[in-house]
Amino acid sequence: MAAEADADIETVTVEELRAELAAQGDGDENLVVLDVRDIREAWIEGGIPGAKHTPRGMVEWWADPSTEYYKPFFHPSKRYVAYCNEAGRSALVAKVLREMGYGDVAHLEGGFTAWQEQGGEVEDVPQRDYK
Repeated sequence: MAAEADADIETVTVEELRAELAAQGDGDENLVVLDVRDIREAWIEGGIPGAKHTPRGMVEWWADPSTEYYKPFFHPSKRYVAYCNEAGRSALVAKVLREMGYGDVAHLEGGFTAWQEQGGEVEDVPQRDYK
């Protein structure tokens, strides 16, 4: 499934994502980077600075304004680049967002692993108390 999704959607390299992030103005949220890994992965490894943690299992709910789970950082007019650990889950997320009407969606080639291997900046993702 991930390979099929990857063939249908845009893939960006680490360098291309870095360039997009650098070109984004302060406070401009037209580009939204989605971390679709499990939260425990983010706690252990950190994440790309400014990424919105969006668990793979919640994407359809969070991106659909008709649900009670909708998150306002989702809007079809924005650009989305999803990443997971190695790019399988993010390809699926990019494909489903496209199917939901989000037109400008991509995923990160090689995922967070590639980001780290190529010296991408990483920020800590603090654990939250869910009590």
